[in-house]
Amino acid sequence: MSESATAPTETKSKSREATGIVVSTANAKTIVVKYVRRVPHPRFKKIIRISKKYHAHDEKEAAAVGDKVLIRETRPLSKNKRWELVEILKH
Repeated sequence: MSESATAPTETKSKSREATGIVVSTANAKTIVVKYVRRVPHPRFKKIIRISKKYHAHDEKEAAAVGDKVLIRETRPLSKNKRWELVEILKH
């Protein structure tokens, strides 16, 4: 009897997750999330902030501007939407 048949195995999600701040809710079922990461400057090594905006799918339209949210990468939903809202961390 194989080990996998007796015990359930946890599957690790291969999709990326990111935490960011909602900056726009103007579109229907879409939020724009600003993701900020801190990286060292390539030459001077000072820590700098690099930000990027992601369009995420919000089915219930629960998120508001200023909320801290967790988003997950998913299949392409439209021209720009490649992420989905997982949960709202802070209102």
